[in-house]
Amino acid sequence: MQDPKLFKDIFYDISEWKVSSFSADNFCSERERLRLEEEYISITEITDKFTRQSVSYQLSKKDSLHRWLKYKEGFSAELVSLLIDDLNIQKGDTILDPFLGSGTTTLVGMLNGVNGIGFDILPMTKVALNVKNSVFLYDVAELTQLRSLLESINVPSDYKGQANYISITQGAYPTNTEKELSYFSQWNKQSDNSEEIKSLITLCILNSLERISYSAKDGQYLRWDFRSEKVQEAEKRRKEQGKKPLSTTLDKGPLPSLKFLLLEELSKVIADIELIQQSVDDSLFNSAKLTFIEGSALFELPKLEADIINGVITSPPYCNRYDYTRTYALELAYLGKSEEDVKSLRQDLLSCTVENKTKIERLKDHYCALNKLQEFNRILNIINSNKTLQEINQALISRHINGDINNKGVLKMVDGYFSELAFIYAELYRICKPGAYVAFVNDNVRYGGEVIPVDFLSTELAEQIGFTPVKIYSLRQKKGNSSQQMKKFGRVPLRKSITIWRK
Repeated sequence: MQDPKLFKDIFYDISEWKVSSFSADNFCSERERLRLEEEYISITEITDKFTRQSVSYQLSKKDSLHRWLKYKEGFSAELVSLLIDDLNIQKGDTILDPFLGSGTTTLVGMLNGVNGIGFDILPMTKVALNVKNSVFLYDVAELTQLRSLLESINVPSDYKGQANYISITQGAYPTNTEKELSYFSQWNKQSDNSEEIKSLITLCILNSLERISYSAKDGQYLRWDFRSEKVQEAEKRRKEQGKKPLSTTLDKGPLPSLKFLLLEELSKVIADIELIQQSVDDSLFNSAKLTFIEGSALFELPKLEADIINGVITSPPYCNRYDYTRTYALELAYLGKSEEDVKSLRQDLLSCTVENKTKIERLKDHYCALNKLQEFNRILNIINSNKTLQEINQALISRHINGDINNKGVLKMVDGYFSELAFIYAELYRICKPGAYVAFVNDNVRYGGEVIPVDFLSTELAEQIGFTPVKIYSLRQKKGNSSQQMKKFGRVPLRKSITIWRK
């Protein structure tokens, strides 16, 4: 029975947020998607309780502790606090985030005395958690002294050190900046500082990389400044071929030095630590336990015991073609990842890029090794029998044949995305305690004129697995479409939702 105190915020008439047509020009069948729309609209609420700022990194930029890793795909501490309250998670409970990112879910939980379990394959998460989890261990006076020491350090004029590159990041830094990056990194590694302080310096450097480079994160890719070697060579080739200059290059203006940004980042962190240590009761934080596993939740969740989790708050990578291994290539290269490491990470990501290959055979082998082949077959049968996913897959095939989708990889990406999420949902159901709530933040998407209701399809898959759908919060602010799709197919507002299910 649903707790009557939970999920009672009704603000708007939902009819304005319903999708009346899923296939532009009625090109493909939309019967199953329309059926889903009618089935789950009754538990959908449009609300101002959550905003696009709270379900993104924007508010966390202002939050002490949570802003220490610039992770644009994360959500805010405010959102996690609201959901912890909504999901009725109490001190001593255990909360899980299978896509941990910057660690906001588990850290907000720990500040409330809630134990946390998290997974992520990107190495930046581990660095950030090591630092954030040490917030009450740092000595402000020691860190202030460290900052003064860093201020006095200069790179020797004859220093020849170089930064670590992979092909994506080659030539990312001006020569002097590259020497700075190598020198301060080497100094940090060889210093007598504690591992906690070394991790803190590493995190400050990670947060500085984009600003000292010729690159900038931009959706699926890195954009490059006109002064970069990559752009200079590309412009030269275009000129030789009689083509116009590139129109997508950046002008980032004067680039700051690493030392300047390192001191700036460290100053902010010291101020945050002092504020937190003075205003937050550390007894709750220290009473909670954090378990982090650097690996894919898809393969790690099946190893956990059943009935151990009191709640789940997470936001998986969206089905939007964003490649985290490209947008965070600077950070990955800095942390020592090789070309092959990055390619491997890309394939381990939840399928959200056109380069992802199917993981079904890998999952089968994994479940066999765990003596869980029967469970693998049960989940796979749910996926293969889902009529909505079948309709979407067939629609995308038809659109590709018609020339409406410019990359065939979108087809296997969408199918892989929902197939892999179904395995995640099944494992979450198994490890959650009876009565536990699960909250997923996600975006609906559109490809080739075909709307994919991520919120409702995910809820249907979760219900087939065993969850009871409780609430689907949809943000009042709707999401737009790409300019190419709007030009060809018109505009269809898309929901950004938080789905709530109960075991």
